[in-house]
Amino acid sequence: MNRQFSLLYLTAAKCPPPEMIYIAGRAGYQYVSLRTIAMGLPGELNFGLSRNAELLNHTMQALADTGVKLLDIECARIDERTDLQRYQPEMEVAARLGAKAVTANVWTNDRHYNVEMFAQLCAQAERFGLQVNLEFVTWSAIKDIREAVALIDAAGADNAAIAVDTLHFHRSRCRPEELENLPLRLFGSLHLCDAPGGIPTTVEGLIHTGRAERLYLGEGGIDVASIVRHAPPGMICAIEIPHLERVDVIGSAEHAHRALETAKSYLQANGL
Repeated sequence: MNRQFSLLYLTAAKCPPPEMIYIAGRAGYQYVSLRTIAMGLPGELNFGLSRNAELLNHTMQALADTGVKLLDIECARIDERTDLQRYQPEMEVAARLGAKAVTANVWTNDRHYNVEMFAQLCAQAERFGLQVNLEFVTWSAIKDIREAVALIDAAGADNAAIAVDTLHFHRSRCRPEELENLPLRLFGSLHLCDAPGGIPTTVEGLIHTGRAERLYLGEGGIDVASIVRHAPPGMICAIEIPHLERVDVIGSAEHAHRALETAKSYLQANGL
């Protein structure tokens, strides 16, 4: 299999960046996707690198030791209290470490504000040579791929693309065929996971799966193969499979290993 894989933050959310990088290297990932911009969620640890010289040095050493590369960082959140300047130091550090992009999502329904803020975010990221991957999230203000395209078009940013997450793609009732009409430049990143095929009817149910109980590929009811088949073949697959109970039982390293091995087996079995 020639595909390359990234270990995404939520799969090993308890691990600071250096530990996550070493876990990724031992498991066979080529990249990591770090959350260096905290979202302020309950229980979330802050792994910002720009104001923590010791953590940054250890992160740089881990990248050098393992050969693992930094694919992107998250999460540039746009809401009614967003201060874009707060994101700038982390984007600057990410660019120094070789990152290609920063992931963003939107949490306010003020369209004019969203367009303006997203355009400014893209301009800020462009100064550091970063792409902005807009992730549509089923319980956010930008819920599906059509809304993501509309926001990018309205912002008019050349360095904006879309993060396609198989969980949100399925639960926002997007169709794999919609990817066929997406310009190549708008394919930003591909996040892989599985989950039960049924779609929760409450926001709480959606959030629980999204942050705490995703499944290894092939365990659930999402047609991950069809989504991947309609995406460009050379895309790096970012494995995003948070499962708090599993991590408590087997540990982050073993969970990350199983997440990768099951993804490889699933993709190979489906000719991908």
